[in-house]
Amino acid sequence: MRLVFLFGLPATGKLTVARELAALTRFRLFHNHLAVDLLLSAFEFGSEPFIELREEIWLSVFRHAAQSNLPGMIFTFAPESTVRPQFVRNAVDAVSLHGGSVDFVELTCPLPLLKQRLGSASRSEHGKLTAVDLFERLLAEGKFDAPAMPTPKFSIDTSVLTPAQAALQITQALRLPGVERDA
Repeated sequence: MRLVFLFGLPATGKLTVARELAALTRFRLFHNHLAVDLLLSAFEFGSEPFIELREEIWLSVFRHAAQSNLPGMIFTFAPESTVRPQFVRNAVDAVSLHGGSVDFVELTCPLPLLKQRLGSASRSEHGKLTAVDLFERLLAEGKFDAPAMPTPKFSIDTSVLTPAQAALQITQALRLPGVERDA
């Protein structure tokens, strides 16, 4: 299985691009807020049970997907300080132990546009960060600097492309199935 691990700051377009990428590749989409939203129904964000269970869910899904021989999966991820430092390494291990591989792709966006995107209605669907003042505080405190991420195989600025164009570029750069490529 190939795990396409999309990461970036909040509002860089991870879920929007991931949906387009899933449509192109037919890979399954597992966005991080599926686990986050589930756990917020019982635990405070950042509490020890929340952190432990969130990671267990993410890693269990990766392991089972790799064991099930899925061709591919897309995961969206926003690095932030409540994620344990070993999570990224554990994610790679969960996939590679079953013959899979992980492709890290970073999505970026200039901060002024990112702050505009924070207030979009689609972000409220999954209880995502929508307050610019909170984002600015968290950014200033370095809350988005952990865990350290591996060097991405591909990085893309989502401010200059539509989500469909970004997904197509990712598909081509990683040589994923589903799109005819130039020889």
